Amino acid sequence: MSAISIGQAVILGVVEGVTEFLPISSTGHLKITEGLMGIQVDDKSVVGFTAVIQVGAIAAVLLYFFKDIVRIVSAWGRGLANKEERYHHDYKFAWWVIYATIPIVVVGLAAKPLIEGPLASLWVVAGSLIVGSAVMWAADQMGRHKRGEDDTGLKDTMIVGAAQILALLFPGFSRSGATMSAGLILDLDRVAATRLSFFLGIPALTGAGIYELKDALGAGVDPAPLLVGTAVSFVVAYASIAWLLKYVAKHSFNAFVVYRIIVGVLLFGLLGTGVLAA
Repeated sequence: MSAISIGQAVILGVVEGVTEFLPISSTGHLKITEGLMGIQVDDKSVVGFTAVIQVGAIAAVLLYFFKDIVRIVSAWGRGLANKEERYHHDYKFAWWVIYATIPIVVVGLAAKPLIEGPLASLWVVAGSLIVGSAVMWAADQMGRHKRGEDDTGLKDTMIVGAAQILALLFPGFSRSGATMSAGLILDLDRVAATRLSFFLGIPALTGAGIYELKDALGAGVDPAPLLVGTAVSFVVAYASIAWLLKYVAKHSFNAFVVYRIIVGVLLFGLLGTGVLAA
């Protein structure tokens, strides 16, 4: 029997789509939503379901940035075949994304028992939401926002890519929040930091979804809710991406910081009163 119904899959798909790329923690919101619906968050089938529906959000990124991705992949292919093409920024950027994905893959595989065990606690989510808010606020204040996407280099990409580990180990910190904060600290402007976060999320989240697929199906997840949740997350995520890029072009991250603190405090309250189980 599947631990998740069609109706629950729709709700979780919406939550995933809205929160995957906003710096407010998709994992944290999914765990909170699952807890409120009485779903056991540490059930293997639930963990697998959560990872797989992220692929819907990643598909939205692939579609939204299709032209950019084609340009970068084409430059990478030309560079492999022609030495003169290897000086092109897009060729280098393709390799940088590959290099920057390695740390999170290594940590993800090595720390999988912890990530799916003690670190999956909602207490960790609540604390990470608040701590991550402080980091994001500080990064937005410290950053000089003077560097664009064309100014990024290997160092920037590696640091921003490594920041994903924070969200991997501490659900609630937010992968988007961690990577965007790292980009801001490196003086990238908000749009450049956001776009870099998107590009680095493609291999990391796609890999996680594919890796968890066999476990999700093997653990008894009905393919129907899985497909519904993934489809819903795709549609909602596409809209979220379009909105976020327009928003950060004119606004700071303060609204997200305040929102995260409110959710973190409320979550502590729900856990402390026993309304939610950790």
